[in-house]
Amino acid sequence: MSVTTAAQPRTLRLNGTDNVRVAIDTIMPGSVVEGVTASQRVPKGHKIAVTGIAEGAPVLKFGQIIGFAKAPIAPGEWVHEHNCGMSEFDRDYQFAEGAHDDGLLPLAERRHFDGFHRPNGKVGTRNYIGILTSVNCSATVARYIADAFNRSDILKDYPNVDGVVSFVHGTGCGMGGSGEGYDTLERTQWGYAAHPNLAGVLVVGLGCEVFQIPRLMKQYNLVEHDGFRTMTIQDTGGTRKTIETGIATIKEMLPAANAYRRQATPVSEIMVGLQCGGSDGYSGITANPALGHASDILVRHGGTTILSETPEIYGAEHLLTRRAANREVGEKLVGLIKWWEDYTERNQGEMNNNPSPGNKLGGLTTILEKSLGAAAKGGTSTLRGVYKYAEPVDTHGFVYMDSPGYDPAAVTGQIASGANMIVFTTGRGSAAGYKPTPSIKLATNSDVYTRMIDDMDINCGDVLDGVSIEEKGQEIFDEIVAVASGKHSKSEDLGYGDAEFVPWQIGAVM
Repeated sequence: MSVTTAAQPRTLRLNGTDNVRVAIDTIMPGSVVEGVTASQRVPKGHKIAVTGIAEGAPVLKFGQIIGFAKAPIAPGEWVHEHNCGMSEFDRDYQFAEGAHDDGLLPLAERRHFDGFHRPNGKVGTRNYIGILTSVNCSATVARYIADAFNRSDILKDYPNVDGVVSFVHGTGCGMGGSGEGYDTLERTQWGYAAHPNLAGVLVVGLGCEVFQIPRLMKQYNLVEHDGFRTMTIQDTGGTRKTIETGIATIKEMLPAANAYRRQATPVSEIMVGLQCGGSDGYSGITANPALGHASDILVRHGGTTILSETPEIYGAEHLLTRRAANREVGEKLVGLIKWWEDYTERNQGEMNNNPSPGNKLGGLTTILEKSLGAAAKGGTSTLRGVYKYAEPVDTHGFVYMDSPGYDPAAVTGQIASGANMIVFTTGRGSAAGYKPTPSIKLATNSDVYTRMIDDMDINCGDVLDGVSIEEKGQEIFDEIVAVASGKHSKSEDLGYGDAEFVPWQIGAVM
């Protein structure tokens, strides 16, 4: 990676084969970059051509194809969607050719954090009581039950309980009673019901919905006990009686939940969902590779990281398949890509519908460019497994979970799969949180970090000023351990997380 001198607008050439440079500073017409005179204004985070690019020829960034020239591009031109477009090209998957030993540290050298140990052997980073809803029709009741605790002084007597949170959603009925959509919702609900960040769970339904609570319990061999209770509005006697019964039930759960105490635990019990949202032209240069380095550190300590958002690795999946532990793992990932190609075609969409307008304003031109940056969150560790949305992750190391690119739906799936931490990179300034799992926000540039200081936990923009990816990755890892041990993230201080439970809804709404 080469940087221009201070006397010129700062730019980055990320690979010696690239025919574009990325603007760190705004480039004005007449400025000289790598011996090339800019003919147009190039905004920060965007790209300038440093060689001529023939019509139909590939545009290269990161040493990879990010698009193809729609027309001849002269040196010094701004390269963006007006002259660079998406086109398919062959990708060599090289299954498992880059698999390697992750370099696990000896047990005596591994870090610890303070976590909540559950009876099933899992370890939480938070200690909530959750109210799950089987259907949208029970959403208001669930919220009222939670509000009775969070808007009163009741929880002051239970200092070890982080709160009572309702997980409400817009589905559960008007859907098929079998198939992908139902199975996905069922996995999601079970993943939250069994999540280690929840000390107790109450499931509230209406009673007549498609998604039946008894069916969920039968599927996962669930029985009611002090930490797991269910009820429906129809059987309990209506709205008021259900709210009163729900409040009484949560009060019964509180003493046992409060009895949990943090204990020293190997960081191998930390499972991090790797996320990005509101990405920009710096995402793949600063925050994402820094998070990738933090992911590699956690993996060496025996922990687990989950990369997701399948539409946002499209065009970069060949970089992951060559790191697959074996051919089977790599082919599972390619199978997800093919499913998404069919899914978008059936819904009259296209994979290049992503990047979003905000991504494009930030300098990202095609899904290929965005995906190359997004995949950097996964670091360099071997890909140990590929999972369905909300499928329990049962291995340690770096893994992949299928999901949409829509952040709330993607994070919901990662949490259902077992993530007890989320780390989220953003260049435009995403503002969200994801109870019951704490979320750490990484700003890709110093401007958004300064502007949204109350939302951002770590500034990765200083990578552009000389801080190494390795230093920043270590800082992120240290923050993961601190937040897992109880330090509040910015989104927690702001109270985010009660509205971001968004199960992926697949299939027709009927």
